[in-house]
Amino acid sequence: MSFVKMIIGLPLIVIVAVFAFVNNDMAVFSLWPFDIEITISLSVAIIVFVVFGYIVGKLDSWLSYAPLRSALRAQQKQNKKLSREQQDLAGKIESLKGDLENAKAKSEPPLAYLKNTPAKPGLKSKISNLFKSKNEKSDDFWCL
Repeated sequence: MSFVKMIIGLPLIVIVAVFAFVNNDMAVFSLWPFDIEITISLSVAIIVFVVFGYIVGKLDSWLSYAPLRSALRAQQKQNKKLSREQQDLAGKIESLKGDLENAKAKSEPPLAYLKNTPAKPGLKSKISNLFKSKNEKSDDFWCL
């Protein structure tokens, strides 16, 4: 963006400077309500008015973005608050995971009896058992 500003601004500054310094005539400015007259070079007046316009434009731009800057500060404050809260919760989760692992280790039953027990049949095998003949059902241990 600054490259575009430079491409537009640099020729504009050169044009205003050339225009100001070509017009060297004296100009009379009268300030109406105060009955004051000022006589200065036209080139100085042009440069002063351009600089004054630039400053007024920057001030207007700065004031127009004031609500956005305020909202940005509030958002940054909220982001910091949420980040601290997230770190606290992450610490709590880690401690709870450690507590869970300790509880599992203390109350974990031996796996020997689980290896010898047959698996319970699923819904699909139960439904297929409904349609088998009585001779085939006698072989199954988990019939309905």
